Amino acid sequence: MDDKMSVRTILVLCLICVQTSNAAFCSGKPDPNAKQNLNPIYTASPTKIKSVVNGHLYTIGQPANNQFYIVHIWGTPYDMGKAHGQLLDKRTNAMINSVWKYLEEQVIGAINSTVHIFKPWFLKDVADFGLDAALDLEIEITRPFTRKAFFEEAQGLADGSGADFKKILRIHMIGELTKGDCSMFGAWGKSVPVEGSLLQLRALDWSVDGPFKDFPQVTVYHPIEGNGHAFANFGWTGWIGSITGMSSKNMAISEIGVTFPDDTFGKESRFGVPFTYLLRDILQFDNTIDDSINRIANSPRTCDLILGVGDGKMGEFRGIQYSASVANFMDDVNMKPTASWHPQIKDVVYWGMDWLCPAFSQTLSRQLTKHYGNITVENVIRDVTSITQTGNLHIAIYDLTNSIAYIANAKSTNQSGPLYAYERSFVRLNMTELFNVIPPEENST
Repeated sequence: MDDKMSVRTILVLCLICVQTSNAAFCSGKPDPNAKQNLNPIYTASPTKIKSVVNGHLYTIGQPANNQFYIVHIWGTPYDMGKAHGQLLDKRTNAMINSVWKYLEEQVIGAINSTVHIFKPWFLKDVADFGLDAALDLEIEITRPFTRKAFFEEAQGLADGSGADFKKILRIHMIGELTKGDCSMFGAWGKSVPVEGSLLQLRALDWSVDGPFKDFPQVTVYHPIEGNGHAFANFGWTGWIGSITGMSSKNMAISEIGVTFPDDTFGKESRFGVPFTYLLRDILQFDNTIDDSINRIANSPRTCDLILGVGDGKMGEFRGIQYSASVANFMDDVNMKPTASWHPQIKDVVYWGMDWLCPAFSQTLSRQLTKHYGNITVENVIRDVTSITQTGNLHIAIYDLTNSIAYIANAKSTNQSGPLYAYERSFVRLNMTELFNVIPPEENST
């Protein structure tokens, strides 16, 4: 690419990318011999490691089995990013650089037609301008729809860790560019043992060959007054967008990338709020599910997704068919798609792996129906995610009524046991306690 050609020049040449659905169905299916997950749930408290100005670092879990970091950060967006970087400087650099290397390798594979995770328009940009410029282009396209605070936090993260600022921004575009499989459900009312309670699943099925499995982290944000409320990102070191998480308002998010839509999705667009930033805003700013419905309905949207938002205060869950063209909000009565392999279940909303994915959706519905009236965390771990075989990279089960989360991650390079998160031991997090941790200036280190 000519060095004189700026990102903004490229923008002038860029056309809005649209995609019409092909109405194909995903062909995968769970192993009929899938085994139950009989591992015990880890329930011990986090262990404090160290503190910096505006931040604490903890670990939780067993080192050889299910250990991950918990980071608490306070202050302005820049302050929180800097504390994050200072607490885990080497690990942040390793994560950012590993993801960047992985992205380069995957793009080469996609250009050679050996990898099929990227959207065609992105590969065209890479071929025309190079990887750096293609990602910079995406940052500039979405910049008008992105809160300034995200750039401020990324700068703080770079300053605190020494990581490359541009690389931090670039890797955060990965959600808009790639395809992933995931599952979710919300269960309430007659489907759960205690009426009035709400249980929610977010299962992330993505690359376990890449670096993400080596950097699991829960980041608990404690923003300054006027900049939202406390919330937690369940993701990775150095990751400031949200794909999984829970807030101090007893709300949580789920997300599924849609590779197999139907024509009801309409068009996609590159010009809108990156969905990982929109989901984070739900966690950080929304007080009720109605706030989230309004946010999603009124935001400029981008790619094809299914989102899920649960509100434990109200005992309500909504699934959202999401694209640039539509934002359709679904409960157990109007859940789509309508198909024999995706039957309605009273007081349950669910999708397995994609929008049109019969084998996984059918298995998920069967396992939920098997435990109908007693859909509990324990039954979900033992007999739902494990048999459906969903959540290979990470899983969050949210007990929103009691503000408790259960987390499992794929086996990291240095751990033992089975590879996939749905086969491994879960860690219980008391989110009320996490949201009320005392900041460094008020606590001994």
